[in-house]
Amino acid sequence: MPVSARKINTFTFFKLPSAWWSGVRLQSIDKKRAVVTVTHKWVNQNPFKSMFWAVQGMAAELSTGAMMIDQIKDSGKKISMLVANNNANFSKKATGKITFICEDGDKIKEAIEKTIATGEGQTLWMQSIGRNVDGVVVSTFNFEWTVRVKK
Repeated sequence: MPVSARKINTFTFFKLPSAWWSGVRLQSIDKKRAVVTVTHKWVNQNPFKSMFWAVQGMAAELSTGAMMIDQIKDSGKKISMLVANNNANFSKKATGKITFICEDGDKIKEAIEKTIATGEGQTLWMQSIGRNVDGVVVSTFNFEWTVRVKK
């Protein structure tokens, strides 16, 4: 059974409650693209009346990680996943509804296949771009994911 936005959002409620209570929600997911939204509100703001950078990071990471979860599930193997590195750029104050989109899902299958074939850990970089309702980029996050077959 494929991973759905509803299943991931339920998962965040139980396993990532800070993301849930901050308003981070997966809107759509397929093999190549995931869309996550979060709206600026009192509970996720910083002292400068915009969205706290860590809330943006949770939304951005979910847009990459949800596709990782989906494709690991499809592999039928027990594979660990972990963020090894990340970096971010903040280009505009994040207010209102912010939409994070990752379109790097095509990179995941190759890394999974390679770790299964070799037994060695693999790394891949994925990017998520956050835009406000006007389409203006507010932040860009890059995550270096590692995948490894569990022994």
